[in-house]
This record gives sequence, C-alpha cells and structure tokens, in this order.
Amino acid sequence: MKRLVYVLLFVLLSGMTYAQQAKYVFLFIGDGMGVNQVNGTEMYLAEMENHIGVKPLLFTQFPAVGVATTYSASNSITDSAAAGTALATGVKTYNAAISMDMQKNVLESVAEKAKKAGKKVGITTTVSVDHATPAVFYAHQPNRNMYYEIALDLPKAGFDFYAGSGFLKPTTTADNKQAPSVFPIIEKAGYAIAKGVDDFKAKYAQADKMVMIQKEGASPVCLPYAIDRKPSDLTLKQITESAISFLTKGKDKGFFLMVEGGKIDWACHENDPATAFREVVDMDEAIKSAYDFYKKHPKETLIVVTADHETGGLGLGTGKYELHLKSLKDQEQSLDVLSAAITDLRKEKGNKVTWEEIKNLLAEKMGFWKDLPLTWEQERTLHDEYEASFVKNKAVFEESLYAKTEPLAACANSIMSQIAMVGWTSKSHTAGYVPVYAVGAGSKLFAGKIDNTEIPKRIAKAAGYTK
Repeated sequence: MKRLVYVLLFVLLSGMTYAQQAKYVFLFIGDGMGVNQVNGTEMYLAEMENHIGVKPLLFTQFPAVGVATTYSASNSITDSAAAGTALATGVKTYNAAISMDMQKNVLESVAEKAKKAGKKVGITTTVSVDHATPAVFYAHQPNRNMYYEIALDLPKAGFDFYAGSGFLKPTTTADNKQAPSVFPIIEKAGYAIAKGVDDFKAKYAQADKMVMIQKEGASPVCLPYAIDRKPSDLTLKQITESAISFLTKGKDKGFFLMVEGGKIDWACHENDPATAFREVVDMDEAIKSAYDFYKKHPKETLIVVTADHETGGLGLGTGKYELHLKSLKDQEQSLDVLSAAITDLRKEKGNKVTWEEIKNLLAEKMGFWKDLPLTWEQERTLHDEYEASFVKNKAVFEESLYAKTEPLAACANSIMSQIAMVGWTSKSHTAGYVPVYAVGAGSKLFAGKIDNTEIPKRIAKAAGYTK
C-alpha cells in the first residue's frame, strides 16, 4: 500500500513538472533595443496622449523583468552576429561569427535543440532571412557577410517555417562568384516559398515546410519601417500570426519561434528617434499576437523578450530638465524616405532647388516652421547645409551601416532630435544593458541581472530541451 502511494505521488509530481514545462516558446529579439529605447517609447506614447509618464507597452508588463550584458568574446561592444550567437547558443564568440566559436567550431543553437526534441521551429524577422540575427539560429558560418552560404544552411537545418523580407545575395557567393539560385535549392528540400500573406494562405494547406518573404517586386533587404508602411506591406504582426498558424497545424508537437524586430537597430544607427520608437511599438504589436496565444495555453507557453545589444547610445535628455517627445509626432516619414524625397527633388530640378522649396518639404515631412518653431541657430544650420548641397554643390552624403543619406536630410533629422531633447552618443552599437522580459512557464528564470549567454540555456531548461 505504501509503495502504491509513493508511485502515485511520483506520477502526480511528474505530471506537475510536465505541466509547468514550456511546450510553446517565443523568443522576441528587438535588435538594437536598449533600456532607453523601451523607456523612451513608453514616454513618447504618454506625451502623445498629453500626459507626462509612461504608457506601458504590453511586454513591459510581463512579470519577470531583468537586464542582460552583451559583450562579445572579442570586444566589450558586440556586433549582431556575436550577440545573436550568444542568444542562440549560450556561447560568447568573436564579432561577425555565425554560431561558430573562437576556433570556428560549430555551436548548436537552442532552435536546433528544440528540433531535436521533436518541436516545430520557426525563424522570422523584419529584415532578410540571411541576416545575422535570424542566421545564428539555423546557420554556421565564420562570417556574417557570407549571405549565400548562410542561405544554403537554411534547408540543412530543416526547420519548419522561415520568414523575412527575402535573401540578400541569392545567386552570389562570399567571393563574388555567380552561383545557382538558392530558391530552387530551398524548394527541392521540400519548402514552399510564399510571397506575401495571400500566397501564404494559398499554399498553407499543402505545405509541410514554408519560407515566407515579401511580394514580388518588394525589396529583399527589409520590410518598410512602420512609419513608412503602406496598407499592402507585409508586417511583423502578420509574420508572427502566420508562423503560429503554420507551427500549430497538424500534429501539435509544440514549437520554438524566434521573432526579430530588426529595424529598431537600423533606425538607431541613423539616430532617428521617431522611427525607432515606432519600430518598438510595431514589435509590441507582434508580441500581442503571441500573448493572445499564451492566454489560450498559459501553463505551457513561455514568451521571452530581449535585445541583442543597444544601438546609438540613446539618451533621454540633453541638458535641461526637459523632454519634448511629443514633437516627434510631426515627423511623418523615416530619415530614409525624407532623404529619398530630397534626392527626387534634386533630380526633378536638375539640382537647382530653392531654399523655399526645401522649407516647404521640411514643413510637410517634419513639421518645421508649421508646427515646430526653429531657433535662429537651427534654421541657420539647415540653410548652411542647403547652401553646401544645392548652391555650392558640395553635398557630402552621410553614411550609416544601412543607409546613405542626403546631408540635408541628416541635418533635419539631427534638429528633430534637438527639438525632442533626445541625445545620441554613437551611430553604432554600445555596451549598454539590454532589457529582458518574460511571462509564462519558466518565466521566473529570466528575472534579475544575467549575461546574454544565459538566455538560451534557461529557455532550454524551461522547455526541457536536451542534447
């Protein structure tokens, strides 16, 4: 009788342990999303509603909260490849490595562990599928710029669902040699390639594995910024919902899904606060879809939200005890689109653009003069840049990691930060802490100060992945 009681107790405890295990895992990575990117977004949203404070994003209300360090093995400041490798494999490596260690040995990612454990796996992003952050979960290459070779690793991993804007170099190897297109190779491995949401829906029922990218004719480099988006554009929320639908169809094995908000980083490289804050909001919208799923499976779902590194050295305040984030509402487009508008005006006028035409453009796109008064110094700075660009024809284009910008657009963007009283220390990455938020099964593992290498290890523990 006593033995029977022990057996029943063992079974009961085992059942309780299993019930607390994460059958469904979401890992959201806001590329470049440091603590101030999150705090600034919430303060911006509050000011938009005419009050001082914060309007909480969904993910900042998750019960487990912490911060993570991000340094790589080769430098105190990481790149996305090394930081992504740490988040994917739990191992520090050199900047530029794609899930390989310092000796260029292959490192197993938490996504690969999930697949071995019988789970379905999805890897998704707002940038290209072969970019550093998504790549570290399925590929193993010594350098992040080996886009073609990374793409060839995609079918080898055998994951169930991939999504992003497209592929950067589908026919060109790392040494710039022409090669067979990756698309037939991916299709031959059993993947349906869907171009846009409608095509995804059309191919959904018959597909065993799927790669979802943007519609024909859209840029393979990235999805449009949220601030620039048109109704027909693919969104991170749509990608997340499509991934959930695909990973739960048929036999429900559970899943691991990585979702990257990749363009927070791009906006911060350009020191464009209005665009960056809207990208954080956009990722929060995608997280809401995951949270809706969590509410249906609260005992079996884990959602972790973090970042690979901070970008830009964003500061909230530049001297006075003031912030004016509400002014950012007058910016209607990203710096990229403003730059393109100035270039179009340059071409249309044969470079003979008047100061009044520039003022009208900046009033329309940025709210300058119309809604946002400029100081004499700010207007003079803009006029001096206009003179250099259009009168003296000495335009020196400003380059960030992901864009080449009209100098006048960069100048206007800098003035917008001045008006909002937002500061930047860099156009690159910094060593600042990144936030960590979690809810669901095993979420307590993510509270407190940790290193980024702990995140995949704790996900594996929460989900019961074993080697």
